[in-house]
Amino acid sequence: MESHRFHLRVDTTRFVTASWFLPEAPVAALTLAHGAGTHLDHPLMRELAFALASEKLATLRFNFLYTEEKRKRPDAAEQTYPVIHAAVDEVRKRVPHLPLFLAGKSFGGRMSSQWATARKSEHVRGLLFFGFPLHPKGKPGTTRAEHLQLISKPMLFIQGEHDELATLDLLLPVVQPLPHAELMVIAGGNHSLQVKKKIDYTWIGATVRHFIEKNQ
Repeated sequence: MESHRFHLRVDTTRFVTASWFLPEAPVAALTLAHGAGTHLDHPLMRELAFALASEKLATLRFNFLYTEEKRKRPDAAEQTYPVIHAAVDEVRKRVPHLPLFLAGKSFGGRMSSQWATARKSEHVRGLLFFGFPLHPKGKPGTTRAEHLQLISKPMLFIQGEHDELATLDLLLPVVQPLPHAELMVIAGGNHSLQVKKKIDYTWIGATVRHFIEKNQ
């Protein structure tokens, strides 16, 4: 497997750290954006990349600008879009022959979907969410998901049964009307996809591969 780190150019003056995983004989490629309080090298992000690589899925992990600059407060959506756009362009440059999917953990998934709504990229085949953050903790609501109705691409939601940022009683009515969306629930899982402090990365990788094979 090819694996290396590099600086991803965002614009003429700004760069972010990125990591490229390319397995042998890949069948698709994903951008993989991190959650609000993490970074590209968080154990969850690294293990997701390894699990996806074992299913012949290439990934590009990257920091957002606030992470790269060691700021704690996440960027506003408009500040994340240039980074996601740069990641998409980088993947297309490296493997132009592969189907491209957007993916992200929590904040990274939500920002990727908002970018997809704003840009309506014809190159993106679908979106994957590892714990979509439907609402802040302790503040149930669905306004964060309103933009999903504007996305016609296939979407896969992998959510913990006890996700404190997406209670299933609110998430199910959001996902069910979406024309090409699937919801996979991890029994006993939390927002970090953990069940008793463990994550079944093998199951996650296989689930993503199955979804991608159906939507290439």
